[in-house]
Amino acid sequence: MSIEILRNRIDLVNVPFTDRGSRILLFRNNNQFSIRLAERWTKWENEIGHYRQRPPLITDITLYTDTGEPIAIEEIESYPHCIHVCTTIGQFDWTFVDAETLLLQLPSGRFGISFNIFAEQGTTDWRGGTLRGKRNVSYTTNARLIQNVRESTDKDKFHVELVLESHVGNAILFNITPRLGYNRSIPNPDELIANQHSLWEQWFAAAPPVLEEYRSHYAYAWWILRMGLVNTRYYFTREALYPSKIHYVGVWHWDQVFHALAYRYVDSRLAEDQLRIVLDHQRADGMLPDAIHDEGLIMHLTLPVDADVTKPPIITWAVLKMFETSGHLDFLQEIYEPLVNWNRWWMTENRNGNGLCQYQHPFTSGLDDSPLWDYGMPVVSPDLNTYLVLQNRSLAQVSRLIGRDDAAEEFEHEADRLLKSMVEDLWDEEAGLFRAKLYGQPIATVTPFNLLPLLTGGLPEHITQRAIENLTNPELFWSTFPLSTVAVSDPAFNPTQMWRGPVWINVNYLFVEALKLNNQHQLAAELRRRTLDLILRHNDIYEYYNPLTGEHPPKAAPMFGWSAALFIELAIDETRWQKEQAKARQESE
Repeated sequence: MSIEILRNRIDLVNVPFTDRGSRILLFRNNNQFSIRLAERWTKWENEIGHYRQRPPLITDITLYTDTGEPIAIEEIESYPHCIHVCTTIGQFDWTFVDAETLLLQLPSGRFGISFNIFAEQGTTDWRGGTLRGKRNVSYTTNARLIQNVRESTDKDKFHVELVLESHVGNAILFNITPRLGYNRSIPNPDELIANQHSLWEQWFAAAPPVLEEYRSHYAYAWWILRMGLVNTRYYFTREALYPSKIHYVGVWHWDQVFHALAYRYVDSRLAEDQLRIVLDHQRADGMLPDAIHDEGLIMHLTLPVDADVTKPPIITWAVLKMFETSGHLDFLQEIYEPLVNWNRWWMTENRNGNGLCQYQHPFTSGLDDSPLWDYGMPVVSPDLNTYLVLQNRSLAQVSRLIGRDDAAEEFEHEADRLLKSMVEDLWDEEAGLFRAKLYGQPIATVTPFNLLPLLTGGLPEHITQRAIENLTNPELFWSTFPLSTVAVSDPAFNPTQMWRGPVWINVNYLFVEALKLNNQHQLAAELRRRTLDLILRHNDIYEYYNPLTGEHPPKAAPMFGWSAALFIELAIDETRWQKEQAKARQESE
């Protein structure tokens, strides 16, 4: 898999140019460029707005002739490592120096560059200038500066105009940082671009091969998983993946689990760090945060209810999948106690009177606006207790791997007890599904999460069969593009509103796993292929999809991390499955 496969996938309009570790996003608007930052700046929201609608930090980057005429851009050729901008006076090349520094290689000749910067104060010098504000910015060039004009145009905004005499090897550097010091050292542009090319090629080369039909999207998914990584800063204790660099800025607890599943194929330490960043912020009572941002944590919310908020307990389940690939026993030993404390928090602080556990806040489910929560909280939900069965079983396995056999028996007993209680208290024989309950009364809304106990692989046979019948019912979840996250026949079904109907790739992945656990391998293969085909319908990879049309709803985040990670997981799984089927056919002939 070569970098060439992604030529021009980065359009700079919907998909920005960015790089591993960086919060810098380069966009294009006709003949101009702008630089946005993937940063929240929560304490400044009242002043400068929400980060999704916030204007770029550097705007209207324009190239013009020495007589003041705008230079027309004839063509842009994009790659993960650089952007080639072909103009009437020569080629300009954008590339990254580091996480906070973007370089523009210049052609030979005399021309101008102008741009606007949001800043509070600044000075010019013989190589460019420095400005300070919400973020500090420097612009530096090794071309001969004929003109360097900086003027204040509005409150906290400066306009800069440069006229340059450029030669081979010249460039202009944009350094954007919260730090006091600037990076104003200009490397050799050609060597830098070659090095960036090499880093990306190494990344793609590490990925396992997949079937030809998936390779282009597979490469794009791996691009998302590298460019979406952000380096350490403040509460961001590890290099970790944003769910979407232009839509979700921070890391969310259960997103990190799905991201780690893909990273395990190329970099076990990086995979492990996706979980470490969450465990780094564990509360004294064992609870883990819902989300982590540069400037803080989300662990409690007052809306729509006042309660602690976290995410579903699936880390330990993922840890075992990672261990199968890495064999890192030391990682299991490192995180064992935090995971045990996490499990204890669930089993003590969230226990319902019937012995099952309940969600105290709807966002803890990860299914933020699901109609399951429309009636109020707390809710005893089959998905949560399924995750806890898996967590306790996984903790039993981890305990045995590290020589804690005594603890293993306790976790196995707890898993069995939870599963038995789910069958006794939540199973609705007439409907053929597990009911979520509010104050002991069943909630009428029907979702695939009412069938998630299939993921335990330990249900009685008649329950397994009924659940699979409902899962594959076109009037419920087996829609044109399965699986809808609310039954299509349910009054609450909405095919475009987040968790009220659209297809989510992580849900499909969990049910592919569930079907395999229940020896429904052909059915699992069908759901896997239909999920892959759904993603292949689009140039980008989205947060969720319309189950009736296959389109991405307007609010679905692009360049979405866990959809990309699980496309990778499913493509690898499908490649393995087809090879096994081909081998079986050969042996039978």
